[in-house]
Amino acid sequence: MENNNYQGALQQPLASGFSATTTVTEVIAGIDLKGKIAIVTGGNAGIGLETTKTLAAAGATVIVPARDIEKARKNLEGVSNVEIEAMDLAKPETIDAFAEKFLATRRPLHILINNAGIMWVPLQRDSRGFEAQLSTNYFGQFQLVAKLWPALKNANGARVVNVSSLGHHMAAFNFDDPNFEHREYQTLLGYGQSKTASNLFALELDQRAKAHQVRAYSLHPGSIAGTELARDADIELFKQMGFFDESGNMRPEILAGLKTIPQGAATSVWAATSPLLNQIGGVYCEDANIAELLSDDPSLQTQAKLHQCGVMDYSLDESNAKKLWALTEKMTGIEFKL
Repeated sequence: MENNNYQGALQQPLASGFSATTTVTEVIAGIDLKGKIAIVTGGNAGIGLETTKTLAAAGATVIVPARDIEKARKNLEGVSNVEIEAMDLAKPETIDAFAEKFLATRRPLHILINNAGIMWVPLQRDSRGFEAQLSTNYFGQFQLVAKLWPALKNANGARVVNVSSLGHHMAAFNFDDPNFEHREYQTLLGYGQSKTASNLFALELDQRAKAHQVRAYSLHPGSIAGTELARDADIELFKQMGFFDESGNMRPEILAGLKTIPQGAATSVWAATSPLLNQIGGVYCEDANIAELLSDDPSLQTQAKLHQCGVMDYSLDESNAKKLWALTEKMTGIEFKL
């Protein structure tokens, strides 16, 4: 029987020994990354910064592509084994330039963590007319992986990790109107479909890339206190998601479930390095483990967990994954043949 995660066939939690309170220090314990090369997008702030520090401390050389070079240098000051380069995921030409510069070094790429993203912004479009959240959170990922593919393949064992979100519960991918050209824009729907796309990309990438010893994963890091991701969010969005009550106060159960940054980065590091995943790919992870498969059919769903954790079945659907890959190649003009 073929080993893939289409329809969530492999979406079963493991005996990882970790939990929602696990930190990066626990996850990386005993793992030696000397001689390994990693790229972490958004690796100069929030959980990306923690991820970069953790991989570098374990011996990896970590390249951090950043929109703001000066900010990156300041935040990464004193961190060994780190290189900083310019790149903006919303600007395709900068992705090409970054990838070309890296490939010119002829180094293999063992770990690529697609951590950077934007969230809950008003309607904005990139130079191609693509909705900004979809452009940054998904199309940028696809282009970066496609352009870095020779280095991933040459690693003789590599992992691609897409930092997705529980926010994928908010929307399946809208194949009819992904860029909100014919429907009213709602930022939560835009964010949700961009994260669903990221899950589908990891699913299909793993299936196509595993013959070259490249495995792919997507994940929810958790709701994290102290990051910049929700800096553009209006209080009404938090109310709409059930995070805040009508008085504008964070609900106690949400507050109790917030993770610290070291806890929030744990699943990224686990997906990138855990030996438990050596023979498993295409899965969606959370809390340093493989997440539970959910369904949008209430009769098939664990009531208490719907929209609190787990992965929706539409974001692990084989037909959706293949359709999205083809649509992405058509929309971006990037032919990603492995």
